[in-house]
Amino acid sequence: MTMTARDSEDRYCAHNYHPLPVVLVKGEDVWLWDEDGKKYLDMMSAYSAVSLGHSNPRIVKAITDQAAKLAITSRAFYTDRLGPFLEKLCTMSGLDMALPMNTGAEAVETAIKAARMWGYQSKKIPTDKAEIIVASDNFHGRTTTIIGFSTDEEYKDAFGPYTPGFKIAEFGNAQSFRDLITENTAAILIEPMQGEAGIKIPPKGFLKELRQICDENNVLLILDEIQTGLGRTGKMFAFQHEDITPDGLILGKALGGGMLAVSAFVAKKQVMELFTPGSHGSTFGGNPLGAAVGLEALTIMEEDKMDSRSAELGAYLLEKFQAVDSPLIREIRGSGLWIGVDFHADKVSARKVCEALKDRGILSKETHGSVVRFAPPLTISKEVLDWAVDEFTTVLRQLESQQRMAS
Repeated sequence: MTMTARDSEDRYCAHNYHPLPVVLVKGEDVWLWDEDGKKYLDMMSAYSAVSLGHSNPRIVKAITDQAAKLAITSRAFYTDRLGPFLEKLCTMSGLDMALPMNTGAEAVETAIKAARMWGYQSKKIPTDKAEIIVASDNFHGRTTTIIGFSTDEEYKDAFGPYTPGFKIAEFGNAQSFRDLITENTAAILIEPMQGEAGIKIPPKGFLKELRQICDENNVLLILDEIQTGLGRTGKMFAFQHEDITPDGLILGKALGGGMLAVSAFVAKKQVMELFTPGSHGSTFGGNPLGAAVGLEALTIMEEDKMDSRSAELGAYLLEKFQAVDSPLIREIRGSGLWIGVDFHADKVSARKVCEALKDRGILSKETHGSVVRFAPPLTISKEVLDWAVDEFTTVLRQLESQQRMAS
């Protein structure tokens, strides 16, 4: 008997995800289609990786044209694509130099190495004593080093021993970061807004105060904008909401135009110039194919003013969601086209909401049991957002009715 696509994936793929029961075969802009031809609105964008829409024609052309010329050489040689890509990245971010990688987690590991190296070579922290302060409820990836400083036990269980050298402060509480600083502190590493934690937005002024704390104590401020960067929150970078500049910036996801894994650690020259041949590397990092796609993705973001579009449509969507009166909803949080609807866990699970939305033609995914994320491609229209909110409202009314009958 022939296995279905779901059966095959369940049989041969490790069960480290819990997918919704839908098999997708095609994507175009904000829409996805399953194997039976049913059409869905993508309200997740692969955790912000597909900000420019599925199979964006300009990205498809960039990847096709470059693949036909030159794809991979390793950085043992110069290529004509990497310099222009990183120049655009540095210019847009206001930083000086970049180190290209592939996945977001690789870029975070690069940032950790850079912070420690700067701590030892520039700040003169004693060998192996460097400390990095992170935030509670953080999510920076899944490597053994990164999960070691997570506060979520599910990410850590059975993967110890953990890498030392990290302290955990309270997200949104600048004083808690100040209290943990010592002469051995090399960096503060945080997400300016937290995605996997449920779209958590810190109090206004939090980043500005962290910038001041770092300046006063000769500490690097490194921001993980793998999810928040490149227009997602209504600014090109989330740090621009508070008019600061970090010492280091971690980017990924949308940097690959929804087609490739492209990431980078971007930083000030005094941090980046400490890297020397052999101190770090990646066979695929900075490859011509990824660089061509990254450059085109940044160009589209800039030319089409995706940050302004996200700000306008995000404010519109947030207002529409807030007008939905439901006893199931505990709180709604967001910035730009990045909104989390937090449900009362004792009344309904976020998973159940996502399953019901799927049946109505909308795809998203729960996080931490109670939050449903809404982060469509930045190319979405107001009309489609209106339809999505109407469907969301219908789903809530159905779930409210089920909840009343069960109680």
